Amino acid sequence: MRVFDPVTAAYFASRKPFMGHVLVWIRARHRISGDSETIGFWTGADHHEFVIEGQTRLYFGAGAYLKMDPIRRQTGLRVRTQRITISQIAPEAQMLIRGYEPRHAPVEVHRALFDPLTENLIAEPHVILRGFLDKAPLTTPPKGEAGEATLEIVTEGRALTKPLSRFRSHATLRTRAPTDGFRRFAARSKTEEVKWGR
Repeated sequence: MRVFDPVTAAYFASRKPFMGHVLVWIRARHRISGDSETIGFWTGADHHEFVIEGQTRLYFGAGAYLKMDPIRRQTGLRVRTQRITISQIAPEAQMLIRGYEPRHAPVEVHRALFDPLTENLIAEPHVILRGFLDKAPLTTPPKGEAGEATLEIVTEGRALTKPLSRFRSHATLRTRAPTDGFRRFAARSKTEEVKWGR
């Protein structure tokens, strides 16, 4: 069962109407500089800054062009896929797919609740999905049709499916750090039992 913060829980208990918006936050590597950068989109009409976990984030307004399939809730460690569609015309979307290396980029999806009468944010947006960007194909639509980019997000369970790192030899380590002897006995590590501390 999801636990909400006291302000959101009190608002739900009052049974007042609310308006929900989806916020998508992606941290990806820039293709040219190699630096880790962030970009955000939300279903609002204009750019907006939200404070999430003490950090101010700028989200670009995608409006109705940002669509997300309903989230399927289930227990366990099964890897689930979530699709988010965004218009590929927006320069921010072009930057995400062409300017950044989106594959395996960490993704956070939040939900922001607003009071429809005052249009004020009820509380800090709460997270509804965390995962990694798996695919972000950019296709050319047929003439006369709108172009969309479909982002496929896999849940955090994907991290548990990664294989162990490759075995590395002493010689491989010496090419990177000539004075490092950490893997000097790596070739014999499977055949000999060494007690801790020796």
